[in-house]
Amino acid sequence: MGTESGGHFGMKKDRMKKNGIKKDRIKKNKSHVKKKTGPLKYKGTFSASPSGFGFVRAEEAGEDVFIPVDSVHSAMHGDMVEIRVTKKAHGGKSAEGEIQRVIERATDTVVGTFEAGSPSRRTGDIAYGFVIPDNKHYTDDIFVSRERSKGARDGDKVVVRITEYGNKSRKRKSEGIITEILGDIDTPGVDITSLVRSYGLPEAFSKEAKAEASAAAAAGVTEETLAGRKDLRDLLTMTIDGDDSKDFDDAVSLKRKNGGWELGVHIADVSEYVKEGSELDREALKRGTSVYLPDRVIPMLPEILSNGICSLNPDEDRLTLSCIMSLDEKGRVKSSRITESVIRSRYRMTYRNVQKILDGDEELREKYARIVPVLTDMKELSELIRHRRVKHGAIDFDLPEAEILLDENGRTKDVRVHERNEATKLIEDFMLLANETVAGTFADMGIPFIYRTHDKPDEEGIRELALFVTRFGYHIKQKKDGVTGSKELQKLLTDTCDTDAERIIRTLALRSMAQARYSTECSGHFGLAMEYYTHFTSPIRRYPDLQIHRIIKEYLRLSLSDKRISHYKEILSGVAERSCITERRADDVEREADKLKMVEYMQSRIGNEYDGVISGVTDWGIYVELPNCIEGMVPLRSLTDDYYELNETEHKVVGRASGISYGLGEKLKVKVTRADKLACEIDFEIVG
Repeated sequence: MGTESGGHFGMKKDRMKKNGIKKDRIKKNKSHVKKKTGPLKYKGTFSASPSGFGFVRAEEAGEDVFIPVDSVHSAMHGDMVEIRVTKKAHGGKSAEGEIQRVIERATDTVVGTFEAGSPSRRTGDIAYGFVIPDNKHYTDDIFVSRERSKGARDGDKVVVRITEYGNKSRKRKSEGIITEILGDIDTPGVDITSLVRSYGLPEAFSKEAKAEASAAAAAGVTEETLAGRKDLRDLLTMTIDGDDSKDFDDAVSLKRKNGGWELGVHIADVSEYVKEGSELDREALKRGTSVYLPDRVIPMLPEILSNGICSLNPDEDRLTLSCIMSLDEKGRVKSSRITESVIRSRYRMTYRNVQKILDGDEELREKYARIVPVLTDMKELSELIRHRRVKHGAIDFDLPEAEILLDENGRTKDVRVHERNEATKLIEDFMLLANETVAGTFADMGIPFIYRTHDKPDEEGIRELALFVTRFGYHIKQKKDGVTGSKELQKLLTDTCDTDAERIIRTLALRSMAQARYSTECSGHFGLAMEYYTHFTSPIRRYPDLQIHRIIKEYLRLSLSDKRISHYKEILSGVAERSCITERRADDVEREADKLKMVEYMQSRIGNEYDGVISGVTDWGIYVELPNCIEGMVPLRSLTDDYYELNETEHKVVGRASGISYGLGEKLKVKVTRADKLACEIDFEIVG
């Protein structure tokens, strides 16, 4: 669902995006810094922009504090710092501050490109060099002497350990020693490896974690672990996933019952093998989520678990947590129960084959004759569930996503739009319903829990969206308090379906949304129009799911004592916050990896012409998106016939002399002029 992420939209956002700053860090502040006697000092995490300035989120101050370049001193992106507030918030501007000291460094290693300095006159060898960080939040080059360069050559991707931190106000550079040479950027795998190292993603599991995983896998499913579980091995269950999927953490079952249906969503019981406080658990919490990259997966759990004993492989006994729901003829949940269970999946189905069966493929319908009626019923029920969800105001942005295909050498051979069909929607509908059901069950009991929440969009974001859509003849109703209901946004997306404006309006509507997050407070999910929502269905790849499975099992086993409830009250806020951080990190890495491979794809297509749509306008360029989701920029400096200025209100750039304008949503034909993998940038020029 597109509503599972979002951000503010508008031209101010575009400018801040280039500087690496999210708009929610520059909100108009109606509150002032809390008054205290003496200097106002706070602790927080420093977020640096590529331009050198940054912000510190100071919880005690209740706002973000702006840090000018000359007040950053030696702090780097992600550092825990102490700041002194020098100017209070006023007139809609953030408070300003100065970093007093670095409390804790976020990292001492940086990944970047080695740039060789001048060679020695005496030997001809490189006398020194600089490492230019890949992560744009690390704004300064790192000096490396020849003795510490490990023989790196100009253009090599390297890992450098910082031995002395620089100081911006004193214009002193950081110094370091190269610890690893990853190789040339065009060597297969080096590009993604560099990105993984740059974000500090944990790659290898510790010896202790691997040993625990091996022991759990060897133990398998035993009579002891089966004790007290509901035996569902005779129930017809199946997994439905992508062609390339290797871990299956959800299976479904469906049968007609009492004029309605009994739907079972069966989720791998990972908590049986990953115990709280174990080394495996610590590794899983540190990772937070599996990260899916074009050429690899960085799993939350070792593969011996995620692809083995925890995966609901066909014809193998597997431990599960089952959410079994009784629905009436209109797809309404009348009752439900959650139980520890054991299943034996009978079929490993793919979205592609299920869709072909639903479309009437005779060969596949004959091969899977036993489950054709079940799949037909599943399609009918999912449509009823989806209809009810839409009726309540759920928003499905249904934005196209890129699918990147690599050749045997790891280079991009094709970029195309990922297929989303009735089969994928079917599973999505069932998982959403199970998540909602589990969340409602535990919210009603008041047991400590982790929920997936999504706030209403803020007034400014909706106001800008409402102003923009009037250009296309559409209107968004706003209440007196500036809040717009999900049904109003849903209507907008329905009205624009199959029009030229559909893609850009859906994109900008998504940008106007708040960002979904994990929380111990059940405040509802705006985009899904649900009062209760959690993440229950993917414990192999998401830590919050694993965490709530433990709580559910303790409740089912009547072992959720007052002591355990106090324990969960103490730890869950930290788990939720950590999960938000690791989720954002994974999203950033996946997005950058995709873009890197898109740039690689376009390197062999310089001079090719494509039809595209303007997806963003800024005061430095026009962003154009192609039908396969590849985005590039037409630099304003390339429009040499005139001087173009940005009109933020109308979201377009206008030639001062000619009056020619380029605005969001307009179609253009462009030619590829540049694809720079080091800079991760694609440039277009307008044709005609």
